[in-house]
Amino acid sequence: MPESHPARSATLARPTKRGAFALALAALIGGGVVIPTAASAAPEAPAVPAAPLISTGTTWKYLDDNTDPARGDAALRVWTTPEYDDSTWQTAPSGFGVKSNKLAPVGPLTPATKLRHYIDDTAAPTVPTYFFRTTFDLEAGVAEQVASLSSTVSYDDALVVWVNGQKVASYEDARITETTNLEYAGSSNGDPLTSSFSANGDLLHDGTNTVAVALYQDRDTSSDAYFDMSSLTLNAAGEPGEVVGAPPSRVILTPTETPETSQSFSWQAGDPSHSTGQVEIAPVAGGGAQVVDAYAAGVVNGNPKQHFSATVGGLAPATEYRYRVGLPGSWSEWFTFETADPQESDFQFIYYGDAQIGLDTTWPEVVRQAEERATNSIGSVHAGDLIDSASNETQWVNWFTGMERSAATTNVMAAPGNHEYSGDKLLSSWKANFEYPLNNPRRDSIGELAALAEGDTEVARQYAAYFDHWSEFAAETVYYTDYQSVRFITLNATRDTTFLTPNGLPACTGTECPSGKVAELWTKYQAAWLDFILQQSPSKWNVVTFHQPVYSASAGRDEPILRDLWVPVFEKYNIDLVMMGHDHTYARGFKNSDATETTGMTTGPVYAVSNSGAKHYDLADAQDNVWTRNGATQVLRGEGVTTYQVVDVSKDQLVYRSYLAEKTAGATTDKAVGDLYDEVTITKYATGEKWVTEPGVEIPAGPELQLDATQVEAGSQVVLSGTGFSADSQLAVELHSDPVALGEATVGADGTFSKPLEIPADTEAGEHSIVVTLANGQQLSTPLTVTAAVDPGASAEGSAAAEGTAGSEGAAGAGATADGATSAGASASADGSTGASGASGASGGSDAAAKPGTAAVDAARGTDSAALASTGSDVVPFAIMGAGLLAAGLVIMVGRRRAAARVR
Repeated sequence: MPESHPARSATLARPTKRGAFALALAALIGGGVVIPTAASAAPEAPAVPAAPLISTGTTWKYLDDNTDPARGDAALRVWTTPEYDDSTWQTAPSGFGVKSNKLAPVGPLTPATKLRHYIDDTAAPTVPTYFFRTTFDLEAGVAEQVASLSSTVSYDDALVVWVNGQKVASYEDARITETTNLEYAGSSNGDPLTSSFSANGDLLHDGTNTVAVALYQDRDTSSDAYFDMSSLTLNAAGEPGEVVGAPPSRVILTPTETPETSQSFSWQAGDPSHSTGQVEIAPVAGGGAQVVDAYAAGVVNGNPKQHFSATVGGLAPATEYRYRVGLPGSWSEWFTFETADPQESDFQFIYYGDAQIGLDTTWPEVVRQAEERATNSIGSVHAGDLIDSASNETQWVNWFTGMERSAATTNVMAAPGNHEYSGDKLLSSWKANFEYPLNNPRRDSIGELAALAEGDTEVARQYAAYFDHWSEFAAETVYYTDYQSVRFITLNATRDTTFLTPNGLPACTGTECPSGKVAELWTKYQAAWLDFILQQSPSKWNVVTFHQPVYSASAGRDEPILRDLWVPVFEKYNIDLVMMGHDHTYARGFKNSDATETTGMTTGPVYAVSNSGAKHYDLADAQDNVWTRNGATQVLRGEGVTTYQVVDVSKDQLVYRSYLAEKTAGATTDKAVGDLYDEVTITKYATGEKWVTEPGVEIPAGPELQLDATQVEAGSQVVLSGTGFSADSQLAVELHSDPVALGEATVGADGTFSKPLEIPADTEAGEHSIVVTLANGQQLSTPLTVTAAVDPGASAEGSAAAEGTAGSEGAAGAGATADGATSAGASASADGSTGASGASGASGGSDAAAKPGTAAVDAARGTDSAALASTGSDVVPFAIMGAGLLAAGLVIMVGRRRAAARVR
């Protein structure tokens, strides 16, 4: 058995050099001073080897003759241990493979050593399992310096790896029973797959270490097999107490249920020794930083690096933050993101179909093009099959590499596909990599369906077991988030019995038992939840994402259970956009019942199927396919195309645009890469009316409000009218900011209305708005400026004061302006400037300046004071009286001067 070692510290630091310490201790105990010589000093331990210990061409022992290596031992995997005697096995260099019983290339890889293909060496059945062993040696003192080992393997079809008898990696292993060594397993993936894994250095010891591998054929007629370990290297630990300075990877933002005030973060530790994680976050504009502890989300796929997730709350809306993840001594770089803005209606999001194939080539280029085009994006929606095999760490590395900047700065909203279950039936990788809102279905959110789990019958108990298991285990695969004006809803369309079956399922017999209809029940369970959350959705727009399409586009595919149970809910709530993947083709269309009399205009959900990777399938027949057989129309369909979609959101519209990112030689389009491939506009008004229009089709006008004046005096009237409203509906009208009810308006049969509104006299002067609330709760508004009410008595007093002041000061004109300036003519402007016929006079007294005169009042009311001043009939008597008073004054003044002259 392998030599045992004491556990190392959590940081896996490099051990101290014990020889020098022991020598110093001995000197202290002896009471003397010892000066070590070069000969007596403990030798330095050899360094951890930097070169690969295993690579292509390494010699392996192997067994390919369909014999069980356990040789009847009760310990099934005894052949993986260091003590096992493999002296009778064959010896040859890697890689190993066979193609149609020949030494020939297996996909892009050419083996050096041929494996036996068939049990009888002539024809099927194939050898089900091949076994391999090799060793490497470590010098004394090296093993304890190793933090971890890393390896890259290629295989066809399934593979399991052990180090010193401990399993460290397993790929495409869903069919491996662990009851026998010889069995078929894996799945036919075409060319060999390549994966990377890591293992903890604790598995190693000084001296000889053993690596054992089992390679499985997927079926007895398999055409090929392949195995190679192209590298195995060791990673040294750090110094004592020192954190290994390896930055985190796979940094990703995922939304919470309240993205305006909180944010979730996930990442993978940079080193297996990192057993804790943190988020450090601060506003970009300045302010104190906070550090939030993360929780460990899991170690998966034989990779010893821990995954971490954390959710930070208490954030400010519409605010840019900077953050980093990791731990002191090993932080990521600083990234930035912005919290959602509840007041913002204009933004973009990106929709990707399956990435899956071409993750190291096609995928990063598709993301680059999408990010370059969508400069106002808040994040991306992914319709499943992000990778081809969930147990393949290399594929996860490549997917995250393609999303490296995008995922760390904007939110990722992903739905699991069937390939997320490939080699990972419990979605361990999914849950380690992503953190999503825990608002998935529960018994209290599935409506009447929950009644099936009530009672003490065996049927009810089994329903309860399924529902309770799903409410916990389906977390982070079915969820929603309200981001600004859009509710993003994610469903899980894969009906995998391993994922869906609870442990300790209560027994139940009979046709009523749910165990006989799990796939349908899982779909119905989500439909009930979807109905529940759409009833309560506060968002104007509702979009849904899942993997397998309700209307399949590629040949030979159909999902009747999804279509029968989900489409009625989509149609009931008039979902705006249904985004799907799985088919590796492109299609976009509508349900025929949503068509209108206008060609190119519909009213219901838009159904889209997209492909963002390098895998392509053939389209079904244009005249006979799932769409045509189920009352739906494909507006555009295409094969051999790789696309991404940018959706522009504004107050009343979603504009969906698909762009061509890559195409095959047989693509069904003449458009060039980078071109706009497809477009449709979804318009939705506050009235609830919705129109889906193709390019060039005129969009019907929506509701509009008009006022007969944009500025009125408090206490006066303004007339509100509107067009484009729902016929015969009632509208509540209010004055805002502080809501004041102004009454109700009734819309006529033609969708119009007109209503005089009395603006309260105590309304404060300033900017306000008239708000109309529709029967559905939606609101429309139009701005209104309110000026202060004028006291008629104060206006008259101001006029008299202006006249008296002008006379007492000896002004040279007969008329006075509102601010006290006089005018020789009969008319004056509202601001006190003189009319064309008079020159300006002296200014009036303070009383006249403080109170508005007639001209100012008229201006506030929107009247023409010059026109009123020139009407004539009211002016003449005052003119005659003024002339008489002037003459009397002149007589008195002349008399006084004569009297004074006589006195002198």
